[in-house]
Amino acid sequence: MEGLHSSHDGMKSVKRKKFKRNKAPIEITELSQGIAEGSRLSLAKGITLLESVAIHDKPAGQELLRTLLPKTGNSIRIGITGVPGAGKSTFIEAFGLMLTRAGHKVAVLAVDPSSSITGGSILGDKTRMELLARDPLAFIRPSPTAGTLGGVHRKTRETMLLCEAAGYDVILVETVGVGQSETAVREMTDFFLLLALTGAGDELQGMKKGIMELADGIIVHKADGENVRLAKKTVREYRQLAHFLQPASPGWTTRALPVSSIKETGLSETWEMIQEFRAVMELSNYWTERRQAQTRSWFYSMINDHLIDSFYGEPGRKQQVSELEGKLLSDQITVTGAVKQLFDKQSR
Repeated sequence: MEGLHSSHDGMKSVKRKKFKRNKAPIEITELSQGIAEGSRLSLAKGITLLESVAIHDKPAGQELLRTLLPKTGNSIRIGITGVPGAGKSTFIEAFGLMLTRAGHKVAVLAVDPSSSITGGSILGDKTRMELLARDPLAFIRPSPTAGTLGGVHRKTRETMLLCEAAGYDVILVETVGVGQSETAVREMTDFFLLLALTGAGDELQGMKKGIMELADGIIVHKADGENVRLAKKTVREYRQLAHFLQPASPGWTTRALPVSSIKETGLSETWEMIQEFRAVMELSNYWTERRQAQTRSWFYSMINDHLIDSFYGEPGRKQQVSELEGKLLSDQITVTGAVKQLFDKQSR
């Protein structure tokens, strides 16, 4: 007897329809207007557009940035770094809430370490700054480092401009805090703040000194409970050390303050220090010079990015790199020889 003809679930098999995702065209005018009006949804969409690596999104992202450029530059950009465990996110939340209570609009560009597998964020700063994330005057944007040196996303500079266009007058840039090329953060912010701990040990002194030479202000964090006395002692040590270092900014001696985010002590003093720094820098015209230096640094950084993209974008380039990699691993060629072949026009 013949068997029954049926599928495994009793239903007849049908040919699946292939659905094509029709991406709606991006209305730059509408998006820029929403950002200018302070819409957090529009701001998030704009940042996503700028961070996109898709070729067709790049012109739209640059057009959006060009449209909003006249509305930028009206904020104070604060870079925040520190060793892991210094409590950067805790400080940023407490500091940000204090500023929003005073009527400021605060944008936090919290750069997360990236997964080596998926490239996505690991820590998830919105979950670590729950109260600030719910504040209507605050905007938090976690971005993966994506392997960028200094723990800063390659589009952080452009993201800052969009936040300024949306009316955010205080921008906080949190780094991963691994001590890797912190100059990247220093070059894109107005005030560079270092978070330190008491009794961190001599093994970190070398890294501290290197970052201290870039810092405009030092926060000795977690200065509460039994740690208050030791925190004040550490502050005195940093103040003494600051006099022996070359100033990070001309005409300004690096300040040190004890701060407790839990007890909310030292937060207002930190803001007063930043305001005083701005007044001193504007008086000496260094504020304008520093902003110009930020634009110059951004320009050269974009040149490097464009050169890398152009290099790998040439037809057959990735295959050539892959073939040379195979020769390297089989000891058929030296690294110098492989690189020379990549840039030798006759070998293409």
